[in-house]
Amino acid sequence: MNSNDPNYSPLRDVAQSPEATARYMADVQRVLLDIGKNLETLAIETRVHLRETHVEGDRWYHARLRAMPVEKALGTVLKNLKNLTEGLEKSAYKRRAHDEAVVNTARDRKEKELERQRKKNPQPLQAAPNPPQQGAQNQNSGYSGPASIYDLGNRESA
Repeated sequence: MNSNDPNYSPLRDVAQSPEATARYMADVQRVLLDIGKNLETLAIETRVHLRETHVEGDRWYHARLRAMPVEKALGTVLKNLKNLTEGLEKSAYKRRAHDEAVVNTARDRKEKELERQRKKNPQPLQAAPNPPQQGAQNQNSGYSGPASIYDLGNRESA
């Protein structure tokens, strides 16, 4: 594809490679962590400023109470940013795991198919190296086992 194609997306190439996806996610995470540092500093400075802003007639805790919703909102933003950066890292690992699962699935399917073929067409058993001779079987000391289930009644006892 080229950049003149109306359907071209530079992230399509990134999405097709787990390594490129991990690099892209790491770059985005790095930018977000830098933004997070700035937001943390902003939250601290905002807290200090808002808690020092007193109006005539305030008690000592009124400024703190007025500042709490703003502090909570900034805290929520920081928490969401932290979750976002963790999610980026997790999604990069999941992307790599997906490619490994695809490779393993293809291999597992081949192994299962070979196993099915072995069950359908079992290999013939190897013949014993020295087959017993017919004369050796008849030299038993007068006691022989039944040849089939129907011979059980005709069995000689010792």
